[in-house]
Formats: sequence, C-alpha cells, structure tokens
Amino acid sequence: MGFTIGSIREIRELRELRSGARRRNRAPVCTAVAEYTGLWGWDVVPGARAARGGGRTECSCGAADCPSPGAHPLDESLRVPAGATLDEATRAWEGVPGAALLLPVGRAFDVIEVPEAAGRRALGRLERMGLPLGPVAVTPHGRIWFLVAPGAAARLPELLYRMGWDDAVPDLRGLGPGAYITAPPSDLGGLGPVRWLRPPTLEGAGRPPQARLLLGTLAYVCHREPPRG
Repeated sequence: MGFTIGSIREIRELRELRSGARRRNRAPVCTAVAEYTGLWGWDVVPGARAARGGGRTECSCGAADCPSPGAHPLDESLRVPAGATLDEATRAWEGVPGAALLLPVGRAFDVIEVPEAAGRRALGRLERMGLPLGPVAVTPHGRIWFLVAPGAAARLPELLYRMGWDDAVPDLRGLGPGAYITAPPSDLGGLGPVRWLRPPTLEGAGRPPQARLLLGTLAYVCHREPPRG
C-alpha cells in the first residue's frame, strides 16, 4: 500500500508541519488532518461532536435520539482523501469547523478492539516479543484499538478458531468496512480525547501487521483479564 503524495515539496512541507515549523499558521486539527492524509495515507471524514449538559449527552448533528452521539460521520461526501496536500486538507477542514476527525476502517486498516487493561498488557508482551506492530490508540472509555491489515475483521472468527479459541473470547472484537474510529486529537462522544499509545509511522501506517501475528496474544490476555464490573 503506497502513499499518494504529489511532490517532494509537499513531503517537505508535511515534515516541517510535523516538527512545528508551520504550526503557528495552522489550527491543530488541520495539522492532524494533513498528517493523516499526506504522511500516513489515510482518508479522514469529518464527524459529529458531543457535549454533556443537563445530565445527558447531546450530539452536534442535532438529532434528539442520535444513537451514537459524537461518534459518527457528518457527511461521507466531505471525506478528505488519502494523498491530499497540506493546503487541500486545510481548506477542506476549515469548511467543517469543530468537526471531529474520523478514520474510516476497512480500506487502509482494520481494527482489533480490546479492553484497556488487557490491551496494555498485551502491548507490553508483543513489544517484548519483537512482533511487528502498527499504530495503537487508547480511548477515553477504556478501550484499545490495534490497527491491523485490512480484512481482519471478516476473518476474525476463522482466525480465532484456527488458534484454538472459540467465539467466547471476552471483550475482543474486530472493526471492518463501514466502521469509523475517532482519531487524536478529537474527543470521543464527549468523554475525552483519543490518544496514541503507538503513534503512526511511515512504515507502520502504510503496512499494518497481519492480525494473526497479534491475535494469539490478544486473545490469551483478554481471556485471563477479569471482566470489568
């Protein structure tokens, strides 16, 4: 999977942006969009934001009965495509002020989601084993997202079965096409920001690991981790 950055000049601009040389002229969220599209080769979709007030969570989409406040796309047609230049990404995001950054799952990566405590333990094990890892994020509601190669979610039951696990692995699930994850620095559902435990890199973002390399460890740790009460 390659990156579609238009020129050496754009690569230089993005690297300068990441180092902080041009941040003073760009909103932080526009900086993040430009990094995701230009450096990491991911599409970005503007998402709704949520706010807590009066004992309830309200979504910026305006629907009183919104099923996922602050955690869904505003309009898929406003997607900023992978390879967008710094200026293109900035112009696109300035048209949706206040939107959350959502990453569509299923094209550049799938996601394996586990509880935070189990995910942190598994991450330590995987790092000690020297296994390849892609980006890893932690959410404010106690979940960890391991980004893996596309296709993992559809094959998850088969992969677990082949490893000797049935579908009773507690609290481990795959996210595939049609799903979205909230990306740093945006907050998730008004609960707080999503954070990277392992930030994207050129290698890790462009070639996320095959799920089978991580799944055995993730399933084992999830099985041993006591359920949250």
